[in-house]
Amino acid sequence: MRASIKNYMDALKRRKSEEGDESGFSLIELIVVVVILGVLAAIAIPVFNGIQADAEKNSIKTIAANGASQVSAALAKDPTATPSLTNLTDSGKYVVTVAPKTGSTLSLENFCVTADKATGATTDSVQKSGPGC
Repeated sequence: MRASIKNYMDALKRRKSEEGDESGFSLIELIVVVVILGVLAAIAIPVFNGIQADAEKNSIKTIAANGASQVSAALAKDPTATPSLTNLTDSGKYVVTVAPKTGSTLSLENFCVTADKATGATTDSVQKSGPGC
């Protein structure tokens, strides 16, 4: 029995020495992985930037719609009131204004709420909501 265990151990040693040390990745495999990650990053970054721009535009649109709802509620309660939209400005990040349709007074049928970014605004970011827009 001792001889068979010794023969088995010798056979294992020979097999290991014949196979060589092939643990790890070759340089080609690593380069392929890096190239694949680079392609994925090149695709994902512009898509992510587009999603952020759309989300910002939608948030400004939502602020304008919320402002229109507040103005409607305030004017329905008191038609002579001047609605305040200060709670929609979010610490100076947005500028929200309400104005009547050109050539008329502020009423429930002819107001327009405009929302925009406070800094770095472009014409794409301006959103309007209300029956007078």
